[in-house]
Amino acid sequence: WTNSNLELETDGTETPGNGDVAQNESHEGKRKCESVWPIFQITHQRSRYIYDLYYKRKAISKELYEFCLKEKYADRHLIAKWKKPGYERLCCLRCIQTADSNFQTTCICRVPKSQLPPGQAVQCVNCGCRGCASCDGNMDPFDEE
Repeated sequence: WTNSNLELETDGTETPGNGDVAQNESHEGKRKCESVWPIFQITHQRSRYIYDLYYKRKAISKELYEFCLKEKYADRHLIAKWKKPGYERLCCLRCIQTADSNFQTTCICRVPKSQLPPGQAVQCVNCGCRGCASCDGNMDPFDEE
């Protein structure tokens, strides 16, 4: 893609994540839910990259942004949530869907770290997120602490 002197490389150098690597990764010794975490992380990274290019840096045109959404390079619904207050760092949509949980609540990764007991390690079962509450700062929800 080329737009207004900005080139987005498709070889993985500029755009984050490579789905083939995640799909071919070994699942040996992992729980069933852990095998799909790399897919969620790549989807999040690609969507965040396109979101930042359009809304934060204003580096791509509306036409290119709409093309990326139409061709599913980014998750339209996840980006829509990022634009709402309180969801700026949301990791995936499954973490806010209360119907998918045992107690009809959101995921543990949505709880602010200040409200958790000290030393409690949090990792989402859905996507592997380590905390995506908006009040936790600007760190990536998938980064190691």
